[in-house]
Amino acid sequence: MTKARRTGLLLMLLGAGLFVFTGEAFQRSTPLGMMDFKVLYHGARCFIHNCDPYNVSELTKFYEADGAEQPLDPPIIRYVVTEYVYLPTTFLITGPFATLPWSLAHVLWTILTAACFITAAFLIWHLCARYAPVLAGALIGFWLASSVVIFAGGNAVGLVISLCVIAVWCFVQEEFVWAGILCLAISLLIKPHDAGLVWLYFLLAGGTYRKRALQTLATTATLGLAAFLWASNVSPHWWQEQHANLAAISTRGGMNDPAPGSTVDRTPGLVIDLQSVVSIFRNNPPIYNSISYAICGSLIFLWAVHTLRSQRSLRNTWLALAAIAPLTMLVTYHKPYDAKLLLLTVPAGILLWIEGGRIGRIAVLVNTVAIVFTSDIPLGTLVFLTRNFHSDTGSLHGMILTVVLTRPVTLILLVMAAFYLWVYSRHTIQNTKASAVAPGSSE
Repeated sequence: MTKARRTGLLLMLLGAGLFVFTGEAFQRSTPLGMMDFKVLYHGARCFIHNCDPYNVSELTKFYEADGAEQPLDPPIIRYVVTEYVYLPTTFLITGPFATLPWSLAHVLWTILTAACFITAAFLIWHLCARYAPVLAGALIGFWLASSVVIFAGGNAVGLVISLCVIAVWCFVQEEFVWAGILCLAISLLIKPHDAGLVWLYFLLAGGTYRKRALQTLATTATLGLAAFLWASNVSPHWWQEQHANLAAISTRGGMNDPAPGSTVDRTPGLVIDLQSVVSIFRNNPPIYNSISYAICGSLIFLWAVHTLRSQRSLRNTWLALAAIAPLTMLVTYHKPYDAKLLLLTVPAGILLWIEGGRIGRIAVLVNTVAIVFTSDIPLGTLVFLTRNFHSDTGSLHGMILTVVLTRPVTLILLVMAAFYLWVYSRHTIQNTKASAVAPGSSE
Protein backbone atom coordinates (compact mmCIF):
# COMPACT_ATOMS: atom_id res chain seq x y z
CA MET A 1 0.00 0.00 0.00
CA THR A 2 1.36 3.39 -0.98
CA LYS A 3 1.78 6.26 1.45
CA ALA A 4 -1.09 8.15 -0.20
CA ARG A 5 -3.43 5.18 0.12
CA ARG A 6 -2.47 4.73 3.77
CA THR A 7 -3.16 8.40 4.41
CA GLY A 8 -6.50 8.25 2.63
CA LEU A 9 -7.53 5.11 4.48
CA LEU A 10 -6.48 6.68 7.78
CA LEU A 11 -8.64 9.74 7.08
CA MET A 12 -11.62 7.55 6.30
CA LEU A 13 -11.09 5.40 9.40
CA LEU A 14 -10.70 8.53 11.52
CA GLY A 15 -14.08 9.69 10.22
CA ALA A 16 -15.55 6.27 11.00
CA GLY A 17 -14.19 6.42 14.54
CA LEU A 18 -15.65 9.88 15.12
CA PHE A 19 -18.96 8.69 13.64
CA VAL A 20 -19.18 5.88 16.21
CA PHE A 21 -17.76 7.54 19.33
CA THR A 22 -19.29 10.98 18.86
CA GLY A 23 -22.61 9.45 17.86
CA GLU A 24 -22.64 7.19 20.90
CA ALA A 25 -21.77 10.11 23.21
CA PHE A 26 -24.53 12.25 21.69
CA GLN A 27 -27.01 9.39 21.93
CA ARG A 28 -26.35 9.00 25.65
CA SER A 29 -26.28 12.72 26.43
CA THR A 30 -29.65 13.75 25.02
CA PRO A 31 -33.18 12.64 25.95
CA LEU A 32 -33.89 12.59 22.20
CA GLY A 33 -31.37 9.78 21.65
CA MET A 34 -32.75 6.99 19.41
CA MET A 35 -36.00 8.93 18.99
CA ASP A 36 -36.30 7.95 15.33
CA PHE A 37 -35.76 4.29 16.10
CA LYS A 38 -38.43 4.51 18.79
CA VAL A 39 -40.87 5.36 16.00
CA LEU A 40 -39.85 2.22 14.09
CA TYR A 41 -39.67 -0.01 17.16
CA HIS A 42 -42.94 0.90 18.85
CA GLY A 43 -44.85 1.03 15.57
CA ALA A 44 -43.65 -2.46 14.66
CA ARG A 45 -44.23 -3.72 18.21
CA CYS A 46 -47.81 -2.50 18.08
CA PHE A 47 -48.24 -4.12 14.66
CA ILE A 48 -46.99 -7.58 15.65
CA HIS A 49 -49.36 -7.49 18.62
CA ASN A 50 -52.30 -6.99 16.22
CA CYS A 51 -52.64 -3.35 17.13
CA ASP A 52 -53.14 -0.77 14.35
CA PRO A 53 -50.05 1.51 14.42
CA TYR A 54 -51.60 3.91 11.90
CA ASN A 55 -54.46 4.64 14.28
CA VAL A 56 -53.13 7.31 16.62
CA SER A 57 -55.40 6.43 19.53
CA GLU A 58 -54.62 2.68 19.29
CA LEU A 59 -50.89 3.25 19.06
CA THR A 60 -51.00 5.73 21.94
CA LYS A 61 -52.82 3.23 24.18
CA PHE A 62 -50.36 0.48 23.25
CA TYR A 63 -47.41 2.81 23.83
CA GLU A 64 -48.67 3.62 27.30
CA ALA A 65 -49.62 0.03 28.18
CA ASP A 66 -46.23 -1.25 26.99
CA GLY A 67 -44.51 0.98 29.53
CA ALA A 68 -42.43 2.62 26.84
CA GLU A 69 -42.91 6.22 27.94
CA GLN A 70 -40.33 7.46 30.43
CA PRO A 71 -41.00 10.25 32.95
CA LEU A 72 -38.19 12.43 31.57
CA ASP A 73 -39.11 11.98 27.90
CA PRO A 74 -39.78 15.32 26.15
CA PRO A 75 -43.34 15.64 24.74
CA ILE A 76 -41.96 15.56 21.20
CA ILE A 77 -41.12 11.86 21.57
CA ARG A 78 -44.72 10.89 22.31
CA TYR A 79 -45.95 13.03 19.41
CA VAL A 80 -43.48 11.61 16.88
CA VAL A 81 -43.90 7.98 17.97
CA THR A 82 -47.70 8.02 17.83
CA GLU A 83 -47.95 9.64 14.35
CA TYR A 84 -46.73 6.56 12.44
CA VAL A 85 -46.16 7.26 8.72
CA TYR A 86 -43.83 4.50 7.43
CA LEU A 87 -45.16 2.09 4.80
CA PRO A 88 -46.23 -1.42 5.97
CA THR A 89 -43.26 -2.84 4.04
CA THR A 90 -41.01 -1.43 6.77
CA PHE A 91 -42.37 -4.02 9.21
CA LEU A 92 -40.51 -6.74 7.28
CA ILE A 93 -37.27 -5.15 8.50
CA THR A 94 -38.28 -3.73 11.88
CA GLY A 95 -40.54 -6.61 12.95
CA PRO A 96 -37.69 -8.88 14.14
CA PHE A 97 -36.27 -6.03 16.26
CA ALA A 98 -39.70 -5.39 17.78
CA THR A 99 -39.78 -8.94 19.18
CA LEU A 100 -36.76 -8.08 21.33
CA PRO A 101 -36.65 -5.98 24.50
CA TRP A 102 -35.80 -2.33 23.88
CA SER A 103 -32.44 -2.58 25.62
CA LEU A 104 -31.26 -5.18 23.10
CA ALA A 105 -33.19 -4.00 20.04
CA HIS A 106 -31.76 -0.48 19.92
CA VAL A 107 -28.20 -1.75 20.41
CA LEU A 108 -28.52 -4.25 17.55
CA TRP A 109 -30.11 -1.60 15.32
CA THR A 110 -27.27 0.80 16.07
CA ILE A 111 -24.66 -1.85 15.30
CA LEU A 112 -26.39 -2.80 12.04
CA THR A 113 -26.71 0.82 10.93
CA ALA A 114 -23.12 1.69 11.81
CA ALA A 115 -21.73 -1.44 10.12
CA CYS A 116 -23.65 -0.79 6.89
CA PHE A 117 -22.82 2.92 6.92
CA ILE A 118 -19.08 2.36 7.32
CA THR A 119 -19.12 -0.47 4.76
CA ALA A 120 -20.77 1.79 2.19
CA ALA A 121 -18.19 4.50 2.87
CA PHE A 122 -15.30 2.07 2.53
CA LEU A 123 -16.58 0.63 -0.76
CA ILE A 124 -16.81 4.09 -2.32
CA TRP A 125 -13.39 5.05 -0.97
CA HIS A 126 -11.89 1.85 -2.34
CA LEU A 127 -13.26 2.64 -5.81
CA CYS A 128 -11.66 6.08 -5.72
CA ALA A 129 -8.45 5.20 -3.88
CA ARG A 130 -6.59 4.12 -7.00
CA TYR A 131 -6.75 7.65 -8.38
CA ALA A 132 -7.05 10.13 -5.49
CA PRO A 133 -6.94 8.26 -2.18
CA VAL A 134 -6.24 11.26 0.04
CA LEU A 135 -8.90 13.48 -1.49
CA ALA A 136 -11.44 10.65 -1.39
CA GLY A 137 -10.44 9.81 2.18
CA ALA A 138 -10.87 13.42 3.27
CA LEU A 139 -14.30 13.80 1.66
CA ILE A 140 -15.63 10.46 2.85
CA GLY A 141 -14.03 10.76 6.28
CA PHE A 142 -15.75 14.11 6.81
CA TRP A 143 -18.99 12.61 5.47
CA LEU A 144 -18.76 9.88 8.12
CA ALA A 145 -17.67 12.10 11.00
CA SER A 146 -20.53 14.51 10.41
CA SER A 147 -23.28 11.87 10.47
CA VAL A 148 -23.79 12.02 14.22
CA VAL A 149 -27.56 12.53 14.04
CA ILE A 150 -28.07 9.33 12.06
CA PHE A 151 -26.10 7.32 14.61
CA ALA A 152 -27.62 9.01 17.67
CA GLY A 153 -31.19 9.12 16.40
CA GLY A 154 -31.40 5.69 14.80
CA ASN A 155 -33.27 6.99 11.77
CA ALA A 156 -33.95 4.35 9.10
CA VAL A 157 -32.25 6.57 6.53
CA GLY A 158 -28.86 5.38 7.79
CA LEU A 159 -29.69 1.82 6.76
CA VAL A 160 -31.54 2.87 3.59
CA ILE A 161 -28.73 4.97 2.15
CA SER A 162 -26.04 2.49 3.16
CA LEU A 163 -27.81 -0.41 1.46
CA CYS A 164 -28.53 1.71 -1.62
CA VAL A 165 -24.83 2.61 -1.97
CA ILE A 166 -23.77 -1.00 -1.39
CA ALA A 167 -26.21 -2.11 -4.10
CA VAL A 168 -24.75 0.41 -6.56
CA TRP A 169 -21.26 -0.94 -5.83
CA CYS A 170 -22.44 -4.52 -6.40
CA PHE A 171 -24.09 -3.64 -9.72
CA VAL A 172 -21.20 -1.53 -11.00
CA GLN A 173 -18.57 -4.07 -9.97
CA GLU A 174 -20.71 -7.07 -10.95
CA GLU A 175 -19.89 -8.72 -7.64
CA PHE A 176 -22.27 -10.15 -5.03
CA VAL A 177 -25.10 -9.25 -7.39
CA TRP A 178 -27.88 -10.96 -5.46
CA ALA A 179 -26.75 -9.24 -2.28
CA GLY A 180 -26.98 -5.96 -4.18
CA ILE A 181 -30.49 -6.79 -5.39
CA LEU A 182 -31.61 -7.54 -1.83
CA CYS A 183 -29.95 -4.37 -0.48
CA LEU A 184 -31.64 -2.12 -3.03
CA ALA A 185 -34.97 -3.90 -2.49
CA ILE A 186 -34.77 -3.24 1.26
CA SER A 187 -33.99 0.43 0.58
CA LEU A 188 -37.05 0.68 -1.65
CA LEU A 189 -39.24 -1.11 0.88
CA ILE A 190 -38.34 1.32 3.67
CA LYS A 191 -37.86 4.67 1.88
CA PRO A 192 -38.68 4.52 -1.83
CA HIS A 193 -38.34 8.31 -2.08
CA ASP A 194 -34.64 7.96 -1.18
CA ALA A 195 -33.66 5.02 -3.39
CA GLY A 196 -36.25 5.23 -6.17
CA LEU A 197 -34.39 7.46 -8.63
CA VAL A 198 -31.18 5.49 -8.17
CA TRP A 199 -33.13 2.36 -9.11
CA LEU A 200 -34.58 4.26 -12.09
CA TYR A 201 -31.07 4.90 -13.42
CA PHE A 202 -30.34 1.18 -13.65
CA LEU A 203 -33.68 0.59 -15.36
CA LEU A 204 -33.03 3.28 -17.99
CA ALA A 205 -29.36 2.45 -18.53
CA GLY A 206 -30.26 -0.83 -20.25
CA GLY A 207 -28.23 -4.01 -20.67
CA THR A 208 -27.16 -5.79 -17.51
CA TYR A 209 -28.16 -2.79 -15.41
CA ARG A 210 -31.76 -3.05 -16.57
CA LYS A 211 -31.74 -6.73 -15.72
CA ARG A 212 -30.59 -5.88 -12.19
CA ALA A 213 -33.29 -3.22 -11.91
CA LEU A 214 -36.01 -5.66 -12.97
CA GLN A 215 -34.71 -8.33 -10.59
CA THR A 216 -34.80 -5.74 -7.81
CA LEU A 217 -38.33 -4.75 -8.79
CA ALA A 218 -39.48 -8.36 -8.70
CA THR A 219 -37.90 -8.87 -5.27
CA THR A 220 -39.39 -5.64 -3.94
CA ALA A 221 -42.84 -6.46 -5.34
CA THR A 222 -42.83 -9.97 -3.86
CA LEU A 223 -41.82 -8.80 -0.41
CA GLY A 224 -44.05 -5.76 -0.63
CA LEU A 225 -47.11 -7.82 -1.55
CA ALA A 226 -46.54 -10.05 1.46
CA ALA A 227 -46.27 -6.97 3.69
CA PHE A 228 -49.40 -5.34 2.32
CA LEU A 229 -51.42 -8.55 2.75
CA TRP A 230 -50.15 -8.81 6.31
CA ALA A 231 -51.05 -5.17 6.96
CA SER A 232 -54.55 -5.56 5.51
CA ASN A 233 -55.38 -8.05 8.26
CA VAL A 234 -54.01 -5.98 11.14
CA SER A 235 -54.80 -2.52 9.81
CA PRO A 236 -57.42 -2.72 7.05
CA HIS A 237 -57.63 1.09 6.78
CA TRP A 238 -53.90 1.77 6.98
CA TRP A 239 -53.82 3.70 3.68
CA GLN A 240 -56.36 6.31 4.81
CA GLU A 241 -54.90 6.46 8.32
CA GLN A 242 -51.35 6.90 7.07
CA HIS A 243 -52.45 9.74 4.80
CA ALA A 244 -54.24 11.36 7.73
CA ASN A 245 -51.05 11.12 9.82
CA LEU A 246 -48.99 12.59 6.99
CA ALA A 247 -51.49 15.42 6.61
CA ALA A 248 -51.34 16.11 10.35
CA ILE A 249 -47.57 16.64 10.35
CA SER A 250 -47.56 18.44 6.98
CA THR A 251 -50.07 21.15 7.83
CA ARG A 252 -49.00 24.76 8.26
CA GLY A 253 -46.34 24.81 10.95
CA GLY A 254 -45.99 21.02 11.04
CA MET A 255 -42.77 19.02 11.09
CA ASN A 256 -43.02 18.26 7.36
CA ASP A 257 -44.06 21.75 6.32
CA PRO A 258 -41.37 23.20 4.01
CA ALA A 259 -42.67 26.77 4.32
CA PRO A 260 -41.33 29.46 6.67
CA GLY A 261 -42.68 29.20 10.21
CA SER A 262 -42.78 25.42 10.52
CA THR A 263 -41.73 23.78 13.78
CA VAL A 264 -38.44 22.71 12.17
CA ASP A 265 -37.77 25.94 10.26
CA ARG A 266 -34.45 27.58 11.18
CA THR A 267 -33.27 24.33 12.84
CA PRO A 268 -30.86 21.56 11.72
CA GLY A 269 -33.97 19.45 11.05
CA LEU A 270 -35.34 21.79 8.39
CA VAL A 271 -36.95 20.46 5.22
CA ILE A 272 -34.54 20.70 2.26
CA ASP A 273 -36.72 20.02 -0.78
CA LEU A 274 -37.12 22.72 -3.44
CA GLN A 275 -40.50 23.68 -2.00
CA SER A 276 -38.68 25.13 1.01
CA VAL A 277 -37.09 27.76 -1.25
CA VAL A 278 -40.04 28.49 -3.54
CA SER A 279 -42.34 28.91 -0.53
CA ILE A 280 -40.33 31.94 0.58
CA PHE A 281 -41.32 33.72 -2.62
CA ARG A 282 -44.90 32.43 -2.69
CA ASN A 283 -46.16 30.77 0.48
CA ASN A 284 -49.06 28.95 -1.14
CA PRO A 285 -48.83 25.11 -1.21
CA PRO A 286 -50.51 24.55 -4.61
CA ILE A 287 -48.24 27.16 -6.17
CA TYR A 288 -44.91 26.26 -4.58
CA ASN A 289 -45.57 22.54 -5.07
CA SER A 290 -46.42 23.03 -8.75
CA ILE A 291 -43.36 25.20 -9.42
CA SER A 292 -41.06 22.77 -7.60
CA TYR A 293 -42.45 19.73 -9.41
CA ALA A 294 -42.16 21.52 -12.75
CA ILE A 295 -38.49 22.42 -12.18
CA CYS A 296 -37.47 19.05 -10.76
CA GLY A 297 -39.58 17.17 -13.28
CA SER A 298 -37.91 18.99 -16.16
CA LEU A 299 -34.43 18.20 -14.83
CA ILE A 300 -35.31 14.55 -14.23
CA PHE A 301 -36.82 14.31 -17.72
CA LEU A 302 -33.62 15.68 -19.31
CA TRP A 303 -31.56 13.29 -17.20
CA ALA A 304 -33.75 10.32 -18.16
CA VAL A 305 -33.68 11.14 -21.89
CA HIS A 306 -29.91 11.45 -21.84
CA THR A 307 -29.57 8.21 -19.90
CA LEU A 308 -31.66 6.39 -22.50
CA ARG A 309 -29.63 7.83 -25.39
CA SER A 310 -26.11 7.73 -23.98
CA GLN A 311 -23.62 4.91 -24.29
CA ARG A 312 -23.25 3.01 -21.06
CA SER A 313 -19.86 3.32 -19.40
CA LEU A 314 -18.52 3.57 -15.89
CA ARG A 315 -17.89 7.25 -16.43
CA ASN A 316 -21.46 7.89 -17.49
CA THR A 317 -22.78 5.79 -14.62
CA TRP A 318 -21.05 7.88 -11.96
CA LEU A 319 -21.97 11.16 -13.63
CA ALA A 320 -25.60 10.07 -13.93
CA LEU A 321 -25.73 9.05 -10.26
CA ALA A 322 -24.03 12.29 -9.24
CA ALA A 323 -26.79 14.22 -11.02
CA ILE A 324 -29.71 12.21 -9.67
CA ALA A 325 -28.60 12.00 -6.01
CA PRO A 326 -29.13 15.73 -5.27
CA LEU A 327 -32.25 15.78 -7.45
CA THR A 328 -33.69 13.05 -5.22
CA MET A 329 -33.45 15.45 -2.29
CA LEU A 330 -35.15 18.31 -4.14
CA VAL A 331 -38.22 16.71 -5.67
CA THR A 332 -40.07 15.81 -2.48
CA TYR A 333 -39.88 15.87 1.33
CA HIS A 334 -36.37 15.28 2.68
CA LYS A 335 -34.24 16.44 5.59
CA PRO A 336 -30.47 16.99 5.84
CA TYR A 337 -29.75 13.44 7.00
CA ASP A 338 -31.31 12.13 3.76
CA ALA A 339 -28.63 14.06 1.88
CA LYS A 340 -26.06 11.46 2.98
CA LEU A 341 -27.02 9.94 -0.38
CA LEU A 342 -24.48 12.43 -1.75
CA LEU A 343 -21.86 9.76 -1.05
CA LEU A 344 -22.77 8.56 -4.56
CA THR A 345 -21.43 11.83 -5.99
CA VAL A 346 -17.87 11.31 -4.72
CA PRO A 347 -16.70 8.97 -7.55
CA ALA A 348 -17.89 11.46 -10.18
CA GLY A 349 -16.06 14.28 -8.41
CA ILE A 350 -12.86 12.21 -8.26
CA LEU A 351 -13.29 11.22 -11.90
CA LEU A 352 -13.46 14.86 -13.02
CA TRP A 353 -10.63 15.83 -10.67
CA ILE A 354 -8.18 13.34 -12.17
CA GLU A 355 -9.08 14.54 -15.66
CA GLY A 356 -7.90 17.98 -14.56
CA GLY A 357 -8.97 21.39 -15.78
CA ARG A 358 -11.52 23.87 -14.55
CA ILE A 359 -14.41 21.36 -14.50
CA GLY A 360 -12.43 19.06 -12.22
CA ARG A 361 -11.72 21.86 -9.77
CA ILE A 362 -15.35 22.96 -9.80
CA ALA A 363 -16.51 19.38 -9.23
CA VAL A 364 -14.38 18.99 -6.11
CA LEU A 365 -15.49 22.41 -4.86
CA VAL A 366 -19.16 21.56 -5.41
CA ASN A 367 -18.78 18.17 -3.70
CA THR A 368 -16.92 19.65 -0.75
CA VAL A 369 -19.41 22.46 -0.19
CA ALA A 370 -22.37 20.08 -0.54
CA ILE A 371 -20.96 17.53 1.89
CA VAL A 372 -20.02 20.24 4.41
CA PHE A 373 -23.34 22.09 4.34
CA THR A 374 -25.42 18.93 4.62
CA SER A 375 -23.40 17.83 7.65
CA ASP A 376 -24.66 18.01 11.20
CA ILE A 377 -22.11 20.28 12.90
CA PRO A 378 -21.66 22.87 10.10
CA LEU A 379 -25.41 23.06 9.59
CA GLY A 380 -26.00 23.43 13.32
CA THR A 381 -23.35 26.15 13.46
CA LEU A 382 -25.00 28.04 10.60
CA VAL A 383 -28.38 27.79 12.34
CA PHE A 384 -26.81 29.20 15.53
CA LEU A 385 -25.12 32.09 13.69
CA THR A 386 -28.34 33.09 11.93
CA ARG A 387 -30.66 32.59 14.91
CA ASN A 388 -31.24 36.34 15.27
CA PHE A 389 -31.78 36.96 11.58
CA HIS A 390 -35.23 38.40 10.92
CA SER A 391 -36.61 37.44 7.54
CA ASP A 392 -37.92 40.24 5.37
CA THR A 393 -40.11 38.60 2.76
CA GLY A 394 -41.75 41.84 1.75
CA SER A 395 -39.12 42.64 -0.86
CA LEU A 396 -37.22 40.63 -3.47
CA HIS A 397 -33.92 41.51 -1.81
CA GLY A 398 -35.22 40.28 1.54
CA MET A 399 -36.51 37.06 0.01
CA ILE A 400 -33.18 36.32 -1.66
CA LEU A 401 -31.27 37.05 1.55
CA THR A 402 -33.65 34.78 3.47
CA VAL A 403 -33.04 31.95 1.01
CA VAL A 404 -29.27 32.34 1.18
CA LEU A 405 -29.11 32.46 4.97
CA THR A 406 -31.84 29.98 5.90
CA ARG A 407 -31.97 27.58 2.91
CA PRO A 408 -28.31 27.09 1.89
CA VAL A 409 -28.64 23.30 1.73
CA THR A 410 -31.37 23.44 -0.90
CA LEU A 411 -29.46 25.98 -2.99
CA ILE A 412 -26.31 23.86 -2.92
CA LEU A 413 -28.24 20.74 -3.90
CA LEU A 414 -29.81 22.60 -6.82
CA VAL A 415 -26.40 23.86 -7.97
CA MET A 416 -24.93 20.37 -7.64
CA ALA A 417 -27.76 18.75 -9.60
CA ALA A 418 -27.52 21.33 -12.38
CA PHE A 419 -23.72 21.08 -12.56
CA TYR A 420 -23.56 17.30 -12.80
CA LEU A 421 -26.49 17.16 -15.21
CA TRP A 422 -24.63 19.65 -17.43
CA VAL A 423 -21.42 17.63 -17.24
CA TYR A 424 -23.29 14.39 -17.84
CA SER A 425 -25.07 15.80 -20.89
CA ARG A 426 -21.93 17.43 -22.24
CA HIS A 427 -19.44 14.66 -21.72
CA THR A 428 -21.14 11.29 -22.07
CA ILE A 429 -20.34 11.01 -25.77
CA GLN A 430 -16.56 10.99 -25.58
CA ASN A 431 -13.67 8.78 -26.36
CA THR A 432 -13.24 5.71 -24.18
CA LYS A 433 -10.02 6.90 -22.60
CA ALA A 434 -11.78 8.58 -19.66
CA SER A 435 -13.99 5.53 -19.19
CA ALA A 436 -10.93 3.33 -18.82
CA VAL A 437 -9.80 5.30 -15.76
CA ALA A 438 -13.22 5.74 -14.17
CA PRO A 439 -13.47 4.71 -10.51
CA GLY A 440 -14.42 1.07 -10.39
CA SER A 441 -12.89 0.11 -13.73
CA SER A 442 -11.04 -3.16 -13.85
CA GLU A 443 -8.20 -1.96 -16.01
